[in-house]
Amino acid sequence: MRKLLVFIATACSLFLLPSFNFAETLEDGWGRALSADNRLLAAKKNVEYSSKMLDASKALRFPSLTLDSSYTLLNHSPAAAVDNPLMPFSQIPMSEDKSFSYTTSVSLPLFTSGRISSSIDAAGSSLNAERQNEKTTVLDLKLNVADAYITVLRVRHLVEVAESNVNSLVSYTRDVSNFYDQGMITKNDLLAAQVELSDARQRFMQAENRLNIAKASYNRLTGRALDAEVALDDLSAEPAKTPLNELTALALEKRPELSSFEEQAKSLRFQATEVRSLVLPQIVFKGGYSYTQNRYQVYEDLWSATLGLRWDLFDGGSARHNAAALILKSESLDKLRADLSSLIALQVRQAFLDLDETLKRIEVTREAMSQAEENLKVAKVRYREGVGTNTEVLDAETLRVKSYSNYYNAVYDAVLSKFRLQYATGVL
Repeated sequence: MRKLLVFIATACSLFLLPSFNFAETLEDGWGRALSADNRLLAAKKNVEYSSKMLDASKALRFPSLTLDSSYTLLNHSPAAAVDNPLMPFSQIPMSEDKSFSYTTSVSLPLFTSGRISSSIDAAGSSLNAERQNEKTTVLDLKLNVADAYITVLRVRHLVEVAESNVNSLVSYTRDVSNFYDQGMITKNDLLAAQVELSDARQRFMQAENRLNIAKASYNRLTGRALDAEVALDDLSAEPAKTPLNELTALALEKRPELSSFEEQAKSLRFQATEVRSLVLPQIVFKGGYSYTQNRYQVYEDLWSATLGLRWDLFDGGSARHNAAALILKSESLDKLRADLSSLIALQVRQAFLDLDETLKRIEVTREAMSQAEENLKVAKVRYREGVGTNTEVLDAETLRVKSYSNYYNAVYDAVLSKFRLQYATGVL
């Protein structure tokens, strides 16, 4: 009986243990966003579309089979008039007034002057371009999620700073009120402290509102309800370990936008070859079987085999001009790709320098925080001893809040710069 009671007590204690809410990591947020974002789903659909277009281009190499059938009703049976003096107005019937017919044919392209192969190559390059566009969408989405994630962390700490500002001023205003009640100070000091406290409470409410908006933005990206609670794991930044020139070379190799422009230009050049081939010889084999219901016809069914050649010797220059237009469009994409390469190099340099600058700011602002705390303590002591002023205390509190805000802004600017550098190099 004792063992049974111990077992029951143990089981109950397990059920009554409090549930632990683990903080969500940035990788968790990325996973949610990648499975829920409509832009990424649309990019995947574009890849599927291009894949089907490639399959359609490849299918042009295979035989095509067609079937045509009809049933015909005529008001008179077709007949031929015969010029016979012995039998005036005589006729010879040619077919029935009701007839059924069908034709089955197969067509196989034997030689197309590169038209089909160019179409396949163009579709393949378009598919590759869409795959690179999907990678670009993933990079953009991950950076957006990281930005929203970091914004929540940043504003959460700024709310804490604003709350500490309110608590500090509440304590200070209480002291000033006591001094006023004792007749040690004028009412101006009390009013100034009360006004500063009201402003601090207003800033705290504004910070809380920004935090709620930041959480809603993050929830939207991760596919959750906008008002869902958000508990995020903190992040830290570290300096770049790879030299700038190597990061730039990596970006020019990895960024999917550059590959997308290259594949789009290749697709246009293949399309130009396809257009030019339209006016070149096209050889096709056709075979068929036809049946026509007609008792006056000796053979109602016929088999046929045809080897056909089509060659448009002159089309007014239409194919040549269309091909030239496609080549010009591809050259335009080459120029855009070159411009994007320089822009990516600039993005890498900017993110690299921003990361270095923000890491240095962290050290400076960390020292400023301790100095601001000490400055506030000294100002309060001087005010209590009557050698300092109310303005000095309020200014010291303002500097303290500013130093903490600068520190957290520097920390999360550095974290964001790290992810922007990863994005710029295409490895996020």
